[in-house]
Amino acid sequence: MNYKQRQRIQIFLLILASIALFSSCTDYNKILYLKDIPDSLQTRTTQLAKYKDPVIQSDDILSIIILTIDPQTAAIINQGQAAPQGALPGASVSMQQINGYLVDKNGNVSLPIIGQVKIAGLTTTEARQLISNKVAEFYKDPNVQVRFANFKVTVLGEVARPSTYILPNEKNTVLDALGLAGDITIYGKKDNVLLIRDSLNSKVYVRLNLNSSKTLQSPYFYLRQNDVIYVEPTKSKLVASDATQTKLFTIGVSVLTAIALILIRFK
Repeated sequence: MNYKQRQRIQIFLLILASIALFSSCTDYNKILYLKDIPDSLQTRTTQLAKYKDPVIQSDDILSIIILTIDPQTAAIINQGQAAPQGALPGASVSMQQINGYLVDKNGNVSLPIIGQVKIAGLTTTEARQLISNKVAEFYKDPNVQVRFANFKVTVLGEVARPSTYILPNEKNTVLDALGLAGDITIYGKKDNVLLIRDSLNSKVYVRLNLNSSKTLQSPYFYLRQNDVIYVEPTKSKLVASDATQTKLFTIGVSVLTAIALILIRFK
């Protein structure tokens, strides 16, 4: 084997090694949250998006509890409100049973003694006031509590624990949901997270860049019930998940390297 042939083999092997190296590399900056905030910065204030209370919709399940001086008088309304043991906020929906009052397709809840109350389109604060006014006709000085029992968000894609989660309160962010799902894996695209939201009879699709602090100012930073978050995989994930291709590539490089070394040694 002459010098030119050996040189071509060495160049070829170098190219193969470079391809293997770069196909497995991940851009460090793309795996960071809010990377535009300098790590040497002591304090920085960022204006958040204006928060709007979520409104009640059909198919929501509400926890409605009425407190009076005599707890027994409102027991018939409150029955079935207590969550079963183990039904913790923040857990996967599959892990718990949801109790409460269902908002029907007409936007009403049916309460014992009180009857039908239309609350769709109201916030829980507005619904509490409306129900309080109606309950006051039957009970003296009632204290009414209204909250979402099924404020659920679905997190899919490249996260540690993809699932549907019940969130513990109304004011939740994209970061809260990702935290419940165990965070985005190293193979997930933080700069192109897809949020899908119900809007009347349509769907709204929004892309969020979690590498940038500007996302904190997005009106979609705060979640609404039934939101879906999808984290796309990076190209490195696609390469890593193709086990067969990876094995064949490794075997091919090893064979070519061995052949080249033998040819060079026994020139």
